[in-house]
Amino acid sequence: MSAIPTYTEQELVSLLKNRDNKAFGYLYDHYSGALYSIILQILNDAELASDVLQDVFVNIWRKIESYDSTKGRLFTWMLNVARNASIDTLRSKTYQNDRKNQSMDNQAEDVLVALITQVNVDNIGFRKVLNELKEEQRLLIDLAYFKGYTHEEIAELEKLPLGTVKTRIRSALLQLRGLLK
Repeated sequence: MSAIPTYTEQELVSLLKNRDNKAFGYLYDHYSGALYSIILQILNDAELASDVLQDVFVNIWRKIESYDSTKGRLFTWMLNVARNASIDTLRSKTYQNDRKNQSMDNQAEDVLVALITQVNVDNIGFRKVLNELKEEQRLLIDLAYFKGYTHEEIAELEKLPLGTVKTRIRSALLQLRGLLK
């Protein structure tokens, strides 16, 4: 029985840039669960989240050369790839049309699956930190960063001026930065 390899982040990135299939398998095995949870949290559709996850790993494989370790950790970069792919999916016309044509039974099932498999943010303490924010700030952060809405969409949804939305989100982020230090 052979031992399962472990890699430092630098070794893993180097092997991925050299197109090492074992390193890619390791990457998938160790990070797919976390990325899937984030994608599912944004999309609220287990089947679609699985499809987007596959696309995300294809993009990671194709774009690993663009990863720059001086700008952040590998997981943070992959998280941004996953988040952007999820938001792009939400904004796509195909997704919008599919949602309009979906039966209520399917929507209820998607919500149930999302609730069952959703990442429990409380386990990492972030929900506790978010609770330190004012309700209006917490709502805007949730819409922007966990649900994928643009500032313009939030302004329309909450019936607030765009400048107010941007100011409140910026203020909340500055406050969160202070709380996390």
